[in-house]
Amino acid sequence: MAFTFNWTVNNMTSYPKAAGYENVVVKVNWSCDCTDGTYNNAIVGNTEVILDNSGTYTPYADLTQSQVIGWVQSALGTQEVATTQNLAAEQLAAKFYIPTILPNPWAQ
Repeated sequence: MAFTFNWTVNNMTSYPKAAGYENVVVKVNWSCDCTDGTYNNAIVGNTEVILDNSGTYTPYADLTQSQVIGWVQSALGTQEVATTQNLAAEQLAAKFYIPTILPNPWAQ
């Protein structure tokens, strides 16, 4: 069975002022949604993000979901992203693909 994953930002926590910038994001509440095309499951988490003074600052109003998800996945690391997606898929399979024992069709 093939699963598709979609990461979304639910909300962000920010400091009004930090390091000379305004509305600096410090925590992201996110969802990792897993679907097989019919059924869905989501893992929700919070990840702290750290202002990178060596990079280019993006004003809060100009942030994109893709950019923020990049921060989250970078903070989590490749292994934790994979673990999160695997957990979402395992939970989906456990909910909707429960094995059942059926009688032999020829025995009816």
